[in-house]
Amino acid sequence: MLASSASNQTGAAVGATAFPVIGPVGVVAVRQLVTALVLTPIVRPRLRGLRADQWWPILGLVAVFSVMNLSLYAAIDRVGLGLAVTLEFLGPLTVAIAGSRRPLDLGCAVLAGAGVVVLTSPGPTTDVVGIGLALLAATAWGCYILLNRTLGQRLPGLQGTAVASVVTAGAWLPIAIGWFAAHPPTAAALGLAIGCGLLSSIVPYVADLVALRRVPAPLFGTFTSVNPVWAALAGWLLLHQALEAHEWTGIGLIVLSNVVVSVRGFARTPAP
Repeated sequence: MLASSASNQTGAAVGATAFPVIGPVGVVAVRQLVTALVLTPIVRPRLRGLRADQWWPILGLVAVFSVMNLSLYAAIDRVGLGLAVTLEFLGPLTVAIAGSRRPLDLGCAVLAGAGVVVLTSPGPTTDVVGIGLALLAATAWGCYILLNRTLGQRLPGLQGTAVASVVTAGAWLPIAIGWFAAHPPTAAALGLAIGCGLLSSIVPYVADLVALRRVPAPLFGTFTSVNPVWAALAGWLLLHQALEAHEWTGIGLIVLSNVVVSVRGFARTPAP
């Protein structure tokens, strides 16, 4: 679980180093293509014979993959890796809290909201567009969880994710051709984007699948709380994006909110 988180955030930082040459759009395009090229021979997804009730969540994931990755990388380009990933983390936290009337869960929602205020420190110089992009990525991540849950009930293993990756790559191929025609990539930039695809997509997919066979889902959710911390460290080490004290405080409040919600879910999980 820790390896998955570290790989994901390191991949995002590696991809961000290619932004000056190919931009977030170029990195996302390469990431989508790499994901499909690696997953297809491993999973061997079957596109034929899928029912309508299987296709609609797949197409939903195609839209979510595109929006989530593009908005997150554009946010990283504007506000930094640590802040962008922490705000994106509000997506799964919202899904976990939604529908709950327990006072502690609602208190965690308030705590997370306070963390956002502390983290972003609203003012005249606040990058509202960057924050908005990160929150859009959070919304997409929440939708991803719901769609993936639905698809997981209708297709076995990684079949649904692999089919969605293939369709997403097909949708991004003409975008990639047009984008790289206007923004000629260097070999180094392409290598960084490919590394981003492997580290942020393939390694987490496989590691998460293996982890979820061994630990309860709520415990897995608790461990994902380390993502914003990994992102802040990766941003500092690889992108030289240092965070101020109030930003670390905001990250801490949001992470704490998720830990409390996840631990409560773990406590409510019946023993096997």
